[in-house]
Amino acid sequence: MVETVLGVTAAAWGILMAISPGLQIRKMLLHRSSREVSIAYFWVLLVGFTLWVAYGATIDNWYLVVPNAVAFTVCATTIAVALRYRLRSEPAGRT
Repeated sequence: MVETVLGVTAAAWGILMAISPGLQIRKMLLHRSSREVSIAYFWVLLVGFTLWVAYGATIDNWYLVVPNAVAFTVCATTIAVALRYRLRSEPAGRT
């Protein structure tokens, strides 16, 4: 019983944590810039979420899979938005 309550609570909080980068997405969209965002940081997180989803699926633990799958999706979206504004704002001729 305690394990189930703890699992549900941790998964619910994990989902809240997973959607929190939406605040960063909102800021980028509002300012039309990703200059202040570390894309490398989000890549590190993306790899971690992928590993946790794979691990959770391997041990059949949906308390791990669901929040980390949500986090993966939001993180990938954050990277996509950041790259969109980063590539758009680069000066012509720069590689």
